Amino acid sequence: MNKPTPPTSIAQLMKRVDDIAGLTLGELAERYQFKSPEHLLKEKGWPGQLLEYVLGASAGSKPVPDFEHLGIELKSLPIGYNGKPLETTYVSVVPLTNLTGATWQESTVKKKLNHVLWLPVLAERELQPVERTIGCGFLWQPNALQQALLKRDWEEQIELIALGRVDEISGHLGQVMQIRPKAANSKVTTDAIGPNGKLIKTLPRGFYLKTNFTQEILAQEFKL
Repeated sequence: MNKPTPPTSIAQLMKRVDDIAGLTLGELAERYQFKSPEHLLKEKGWPGQLLEYVLGASAGSKPVPDFEHLGIELKSLPIGYNGKPLETTYVSVVPLTNLTGATWQESTVKKKLNHVLWLPVLAERELQPVERTIGCGFLWQPNALQQALLKRDWEEQIELIALGRVDEISGHLGQVMQIRPKAANSKVTTDAIGPNGKLIKTLPRGFYLKTNFTQEILAQEFKL
């Protein structure tokens, strides 16, 4: 099959989402002749790459929503047999320098989470990547309370980074969104603001939605 083009409307995108519900990732990869890995240790991003390809996401690694022209971000959500998220959800890279004048309103996190296409995937540990089943995708926009919680978590943690206290940040901070290291290994480092305002080397960090928050989003959608 030819590579899918980016969807031109939300209706077209959601038709594609409905068409793949109930398929395994293996069936989907076969249908589109998309290479499948033996295991995910080296290919952790494979499910997301496959779904982006099939649905026609166009943003690549740019800091904009995956379906750039529709303003919609794609997030696959691994869930267990109990319908609960199995892991936190990566949102974006955390800026560790040049934070003067940084605002929630202009942040990549806000832009990415403004309109999300959630795609639950049954991904219990015992299932091989190709055996994982795609669930019913749905669109979500944060309500006023969710928006306020995200904003607060972003502002509190960005303030710590701006004050040179990046090393005090752990996954325990944040009610709905945490900051964690995001690097292939400990040799990968980047610049950050140090305690005295000078640059230090540290691990790159990422923003992640906590599972209690994504569980609430699922409950809201499916009236759980």
